[in-house]
Amino acid sequence: MKFRDLTELAWRNLREALLRNSLTTLGIGVGVASLVAMLSLGVGLQQMANQRLSRSGLFDAIIVAPRSNFRGFGRSAQDNASAPAPVGPLDEDARKMLERLPNVVEVYPEIRFPTEIRYAGTPYSTVVAGVPESARRNGAYDGMTGDFFSGPTADEAILQIEFARQLSPLTNSLLGKQLVLRYAERQALPAEPEANSPAANAGGAPAGPDEAGLSGGFSVVPKEEKLRIVGIVETEPASGFGGVGRGRVLIPLQVAEKLRVAQTNDFRTMLGARPGRNAYQSLTVRVKSPALVKDVEDAIRPMGFSTFSLLDATNNLRQVFAVFDLLMGIFGSLALIVASLGIINTLVMAILERRREIGVLKALGAADSDIRKLFFVEAGVMGLIGGFLGVGIGALIGFGMNFATNVYLRRQGLPPITVSSVPGWMVAAAIAFSIAVSLAAGLYPASRAARLNPVEALRYE
Repeated sequence: MKFRDLTELAWRNLREALLRNSLTTLGIGVGVASLVAMLSLGVGLQQMANQRLSRSGLFDAIIVAPRSNFRGFGRSAQDNASAPAPVGPLDEDARKMLERLPNVVEVYPEIRFPTEIRYAGTPYSTVVAGVPESARRNGAYDGMTGDFFSGPTADEAILQIEFARQLSPLTNSLLGKQLVLRYAERQALPAEPEANSPAANAGGAPAGPDEAGLSGGFSVVPKEEKLRIVGIVETEPASGFGGVGRGRVLIPLQVAEKLRVAQTNDFRTMLGARPGRNAYQSLTVRVKSPALVKDVEDAIRPMGFSTFSLLDATNNLRQVFAVFDLLMGIFGSLALIVASLGIINTLVMAILERRREIGVLKALGAADSDIRKLFFVEAGVMGLIGGFLGVGIGALIGFGMNFATNVYLRRQGLPPITVSSVPGWMVAAAIAFSIAVSLAAGLYPASRAARLNPVEALRYE
């Protein structure tokens, strides 16, 4: 029997019991819809997380630090443990060396330090963080209140929303107001030659700079930096990496570097820098693409520095989403498995109703395989129609979830998001899975129909 004849005969049989077959097909559609709705939720949440992290600039960043600073960072720590001794301290020379590496876009220090902020005469202890000019294109600042820094050396500040609420319940009223950043600067005192020193005996000739620096001591001079508040941001990307804590007050990186000289004198000896050289606690290396992060990390480690990238840490995130998608798919498939029982019931009832027809077909020369193919085609058609119907219903459910979520977020004053997404591969996979389940459900009815004795079938009724 030709495939065209099988298709026409199957379609005619489906039309004869239209209500029963329609309900069976609808059951398949509901099962596919539940599967699509579940998977679309998992895919949407994963895409939202990836987009947020990608826009935050975390995937294309590598944190570089002296090797002793990154003990215990998983894979990076194991790789770094066997790294060679550093070629030098993590200072300006190392920064320029990192900038010359292939595929590196920029290198800037992570500068954070605790200090005191005064607003309206009230002191607040907080952490100040330097922000590079390239962060203007960072997705974390898209929904901020106010503006980004007007320039890389502007005396301006962006407040983290929680700290802004400490200063004033009406956070928008802070824009344009002035903060006073207080810090201490160490200044060397000139050495006074002792009465019996060689310098005094020689007529009071001044001591050398090293002698003055060693014996003259230093004084702590209080300083102030006035900053104008230009923006308020919900959160700060990569907060806490390479610094002493979460940045609550964000200032231009060049301004932070100027203040850092006065704040980090005590770290120079600890980091192995030569006197007078700027030794950084960590540097952030940005590459052209997240795909190039591993190659750049492999080029940095032979220099003797530790590296850490959040792209490595997201491997665990991918695993979590993979397990989440698997569980959602299993729960969504339960309804489709239930629908497959409806297919079995429908086709078994069709066998009882069409025994005489099956007997006539066999008497006319139809083989068992032809009868089996006929029932397979009927099951496949129901699966195909149910698959398309289920994808449509599932897409509508996903649209409803997005709409309801965004209505709620809009009432809360939050930006809209997409929690459900139905990509093309999911549509094709859902329809293919629906057909496969339907064909599997048709195995028993098709085999039973093929085994009918034509003589007994013709005598039926």
